[in-house]
Amino acid sequence: MAAVSISNLTKSYGELVAVDDVTIEIRDGEIYGLLGPNGAGKTTTIKVLMGLLDPDSGSTKVFGIDSREDPIEVKKLVGYVPEEQQLYESLTPRELFDFIASVRELPEEKTNGRIKEMVKALDFGRYYDSMIVTLSQGNKQKTMLVAALLHRPKLLILDEPFSGLDVRTAKVMKDIVRIHTENGGSVLLSTHIMEIAEGLCDRVGIIDDGELVAVGTLDELRRKSQREGATLEKVFLALTEQEDEVEEGVDTLREALRD
Repeated sequence: MAAVSISNLTKSYGELVAVDDVTIEIRDGEIYGLLGPNGAGKTTTIKVLMGLLDPDSGSTKVFGIDSREDPIEVKKLVGYVPEEQQLYESLTPRELFDFIASVRELPEEKTNGRIKEMVKALDFGRYYDSMIVTLSQGNKQKTMLVAALLHRPKLLILDEPFSGLDVRTAKVMKDIVRIHTENGGSVLLSTHIMEIAEGLCDRVGIIDDGELVAVGTLDELRRKSQREGATLEKVFLALTEQEDEVEEGVDTLREALRD
């Protein structure tokens, strides 16, 4: 069974079509990158998948469970780190994790052990009892990641998770993603950072202006774009038909800086 099945998904906001007839399948045990510029439709796709938005048409399923029909069951299977930081800022990380563990009815001793290990790995133990409102963006991001992993989800959804992270924490987060799949989980990673996707993802889907323009491994996308040996960044620009525009912009900038 696929970890995620998105079929002919369309979602509009008034006259703006944010997602246009998108179909995606994420295999069980893979890291799938959803790539695209800001405003391409990545976050809208994820919110429909999570049952946070209703689609105009199409369907989304997580391990065969329909997001619209049974969003609570979907949330039991998913650990979600949204792009917008959504935290109870009057709590401390310790209090937040205790609250989540209580709501999800997680075993106390084992859960506390896992929290301790993740907090140590992410190096924010000194902030464990600080109010979340006082934390930096990076430490809030770490808090959301630990919260998403507490219940050992089968699917981990990360929407632009590397924003505001230092080099050490970004490295640890990449390792967490890999370890999650080594332990049998699946990952949907939404990002516009090509280098991260290139180093992490088994397959990527490229979305642009709400449309899925290409899907495949890096080698498959290189062949599709006729850019053998190219970086994912160059492949992305070719497949989204932005390559000439970017080169013209760079040439214009070069002339402007020369004067």
